[in-house]
Amino acid sequence: MNDVTPQVTLPVDAERIAAILPHRYPFLLVDRVIELVAGQSIVAIKNVTMNEPFFTGHFPGHPVMPGVLIVEALAQASGLLIGLSGTHAAKDDRIFYLAKVDNARFLKPVVPGDQLRLEVQLKRLIRGMGIFTARAVVDGKDAATCELMCAETTR
Repeated sequence: MNDVTPQVTLPVDAERIAAILPHRYPFLLVDRVIELVAGQSIVAIKNVTMNEPFFTGHFPGHPVMPGVLIVEALAQASGLLIGLSGTHAAKDDRIFYLAKVDNARFLKPVVPGDQLRLEVQLKRLIRGMGIFTARAVVDGKDAATCELMCAETTR
């Protein structure tokens, strides 16, 4: 991490999130950042509503948020941790991509009305690669856990 840690006012709202992440609706899966320890950890929120486009097909009559989208939300929170921490120089042509998911566990279905608490910790950042531990929590219970690797590359 560089010597100058940016001052971040919490909570970080959707407008600031959109300025950091390249994702847009319907694929922007983080609504707010509520906790940040720069260069170490982040807690973000995804409010899950019945209006999510994936619920029309997953599953009709029994809507469940797809596990891959929970992992994607955790990866986006990881990107926000890097972006808000100032751990790399901001460059318009650089972007972090999800490179690897390990030990993914899906422990509780996520359904409309849930608030997904995305908790991510940076294990290490080396040579343009970030390694994170992540968990998604609903009502104090783990819904999913995994380890993520994100790689910085040119767009």
